Amino acid sequence: MDFFSTQNILVHIPLGAGGYNLSWIEAIGTLAGLLCIWLASLEKIINYLFGLINVSLFAVIFFQIQLYASLLLQLFFFVANIYGWYAWSRQTSDSQAVLKIRWLPFSKAVMWLAGCAIAITLMTVFINPVFAFLTRVAVMIMNALGLTVAMPQLQPDASPFWDACMMVLSVAAMILMTRKYVENWLLWVVINVISVMIFTRQGVYAMALEYILLTLIALNGSWLWMKNARQQGSQALS
Repeated sequence: MDFFSTQNILVHIPLGAGGYNLSWIEAIGTLAGLLCIWLASLEKIINYLFGLINVSLFAVIFFQIQLYASLLLQLFFFVANIYGWYAWSRQTSDSQAVLKIRWLPFSKAVMWLAGCAIAITLMTVFINPVFAFLTRVAVMIMNALGLTVAMPQLQPDASPFWDACMMVLSVAAMILMTRKYVENWLLWVVINVISVMIFTRQGVYAMALEYILLTLIALNGSWLWMKNARQQGSQALS
């Protein structure tokens, strides 16, 4: 039994036309992703362990289904998870955590908003050549590692604007999470709502259901981190 194969089916889910075959690797990867987000909302550093499992398994899935640009995005998330684990665990001399949950300063928030808007605009216009370039890079890297990978035939992006939004905002949200800024959860809520909309439109109902759960977790994370940030502010003023 090949656990890492997407053809190793755990269960057939009767959703949509023909249903959906959920593989073991996708099930374990999805569960790890849900645990990662839930534990992050509780400010538990072990979330990064589950995050590493999630992105590693999803990278294997994307390799098998020839979504190489998405595979490269998982590599970014892998590095970001390692950095986040380091940043959250770093201690000062008096054993107090360096990072505390807080809001972005207004000037930085404006800069992040402007940067995301510019990046989304550029990615929407150039998403097809950018993804083609990233795919060629991924194929070159995997071939250099001894894997025999052919360049796939890429089709134009079905939803350039929304796809660009998900990619850019995901990168921004991950970076903000590693620095414990509350805004990361607000971005995850937006990302997950967009994902539910796109997956429902594409008829991938199992993934849409997954992102509904992620939206609920992100909303809970937003509430918990906003509450914590208010408490940190009150303690600073007292």
